[in-house]
Amino acid sequence: MPTLLLIDGFRFFFYSNENNEPIHVHVTKGNADGKIWLEPTIEIAYMHEFNNKEIKDIMWHVQKNFEQFKTRWNDYFSK
Repeated sequence: MPTLLLIDGFRFFFYSNENNEPIHVHVTKGNADGKIWLEPTIEIAYMHEFNNKEIKDIMWHVQKNFEQFKTRWNDYFSK
């Protein structure tokens, strides 16, 4: 379960057995969790227990780190 980013209490990561799905990231903070598709477009798959401000912050971090997240996914699963 490679961690991609730890910031503002959020942990962005992906599971090492999900390479059969389109590129995406998971996010957790406390008991809250979510999943964001990065391809074909950035889109929320689900968000559980995050408030609206946290969702806005999460999406900002995803957009800011989009290229890094994609690169890390591709590097990890190309091994």
